[in-house]
Amino acid sequence: MNTTTTDLQADADRALKANHRVVWALGDYSAVAREVIPELGRVLVAESRIGPGDRVLDVAAGTGNASIEAARTGASVVASDLTPELLEIGRQDAARQGVELAFEEADAEALPYADDSFDAVLSCVGVMFAPHHEVAAGELTRVVRADGRLALINWTPEGFVGQLFATLKQFVPAPPAGVQPPPLWGDEEHVRALLGDRVAELSTQRRQLSVDRFASGAEFRDFFRDFYGPTAAAYRGIGDDEQRRAELDDALADLGDRHLEDGRMPWEYLLVTARVV
Repeated sequence: MNTTTTDLQADADRALKANHRVVWALGDYSAVAREVIPELGRVLVAESRIGPGDRVLDVAAGTGNASIEAARTGASVVASDLTPELLEIGRQDAARQGVELAFEEADAEALPYADDSFDAVLSCVGVMFAPHHEVAAGELTRVVRADGRLALINWTPEGFVGQLFATLKQFVPAPPAGVQPPPLWGDEEHVRALLGDRVAELSTQRRQLSVDRFASGAEFRDFFRDFYGPTAAAYRGIGDDEQRRAELDDALADLGDRHLEDGRMPWEYLLVTARVV
């Protein structure tokens, strides 16, 4: 039997998605969502005007930072993510808080929902990590009804987390061909090109999240090494190479120190809102 280029690409995509699941299951992303970025979920829900009766999908929801906040409004919410370990943590968090919503495994590039299924689609620093941006953008808009809402928060390339990924890039293997860098979703022109004429009333705003969780760059480094999947994966890939580990230690601590201002780190993000046509 002949192996076609399409077959090879499909195999490569499956392997890539399997690796993504492993990466995001490392550490404890719920600690990041709970201790560092809880404000982002609240901002996204407020800006998307979610309310009682709305049918809402949170794409690449992680442990439910935005999903749980959306469900508090009385909306009917589905939190979807590629990584089942994150969804299980989200289920437990929602149950402890007495909030009802659905947690479902789903690939942002192949959402298992019919066209026009939701009144609003959200993603809080989530869909930006889907490897093929145009495909993911098409799925986001496909599942929203006409005149429904799309709201995203993405880290910018120039901001702190964008610079974190630029730093990690020096210590991890190059991504497969065709995979686009996550922080591009935080570039206004890139997002406008992705969404194109599928949306109207597109608004982009650069904002700052003021993070006061870390007193030093070393404290930031240690927390993200232990709890944030991509950083943990970089250390795992280095293995027992003590020199490379020391170089990564120094690079992350320096990154944190350079962004500390009076005990706070400003983390820039792009807020995107639009009406789907």
